[in-house]
Amino acid sequence: MFADLFKRLTAPDPAPLPDADARVALGALMVRLARTDGSYDQAEIAHIDAVLVQRYGLSEANASALRAQCEIAETEAPDTVRFTRAIKDAVPYEDREAVIEALWSVVLVDGVRDNHEDAMLRMVAPLLGVTDQDSHKARLRVMSG
Repeated sequence: MFADLFKRLTAPDPAPLPDADARVALGALMVRLARTDGSYDQAEIAHIDAVLVQRYGLSEANASALRAQCEIAETEAPDTVRFTRAIKDAVPYEDREAVIEALWSVVLVDGVRDNHEDAMLRMVAPLLGVTDQDSHKARLRVMSG
């Protein structure tokens, strides 16, 4: 279903993604992070939907439909390292920094910094080309908001 998206993402010199593909790729990354601790619960699902509503100006129904696509894409995506590096090459830095903030919000939605989710995000941030300092600032913004 998403073979063309992943083919474009992993091309030797990927072009910037069309908006619809970027939404799926970044949403799939949120889903992957949420699933990292082995528990993908309703709070995380609702929060991912809320992030999609806020980030892309979608209705709740459209955000839910997009998240469902992202869940499928996440299962079909290549390993996290290749997937994340591919996003880095295809998405501008400012958008990647905002993605880190969204990812932190998914990790912290239940009020617990799970070690598996924390470790995954600490791996993903530099793969996206986001500095530790910017990731830390994003986490603090999420915690204070």
